[in-house]
Amino acid sequence: MARRGGEKVKHDNKERWLLTYSDLITLLMIFFVVMYSISSLNAQKMAALASSLAQAFLGAPASGIFPEGGLPSLVAGTEPAMDSGTGLENNEELTELAGVKANLERYITQEGLQGQITLTNQERGLVVSMYDTILFPRGSAELTPEARALLRQIGRALAGLPNYLRIEGHTDNLPIHTNLYPSNWELSTARAISVVKVLINDAGINPERLSATGYGEYRPVAPNDGEANMARNRRVDIVILKEAYNVTEPHQ
Repeated sequence: MARRGGEKVKHDNKERWLLTYSDLITLLMIFFVVMYSISSLNAQKMAALASSLAQAFLGAPASGIFPEGGLPSLVAGTEPAMDSGTGLENNEELTELAGVKANLERYITQEGLQGQITLTNQERGLVVSMYDTILFPRGSAELTPEARALLRQIGRALAGLPNYLRIEGHTDNLPIHTNLYPSNWELSTARAISVVKVLINDAGINPERLSATGYGEYRPVAPNDGEANMARNRRVDIVILKEAYNVTEPHQ
């Protein structure tokens, strides 16, 4: 402000907006610097988290944000086939299971059992599915003599494996109500137990490696919409669990 003849004269400062603008630009710059710093930090944390999760689920020695290793991968849809102690693919176990499958396939072909026994590689291991037509009379858990001979051969092929074996009984959805089997739960479980007994007594498999369970009609492999599909659902599965799954089986 200047004086003219003793009077104050005001001058308009048309550049004052530059101060506000420069403050705004400075604040924006600080904001983006902070955001960049936060995003970089999160990326590092996420990298550490991903590394630790991978090591934990693969069973490898842990580092990063988790102090200890974890369990082998049990995620459905994957085929980890890993050694639970190292986290590496257990190629020896894969080779052994492939050899067992090849031997069983030869036996099935020789005996003409292709339509009555199927072999399936699953994430949890090798599954030997035997349909009830070659094992039991309809609605019974009493094995036929032919079924005992069959299970004896299969059991001997599995006796040398270190893997746990889970025997699973299944039925179709036709209801049953007898004194022995009030429902399909009892029937499916009794059938699984009958198979377990043969594997122990006739094939010499250590009972500690075996477990039996019954699923009734609730784990079908086909819709119960015809006799052919219903026959597929009436089955007993011998599941040769991969050694990585030993951690899920109770043992001392």
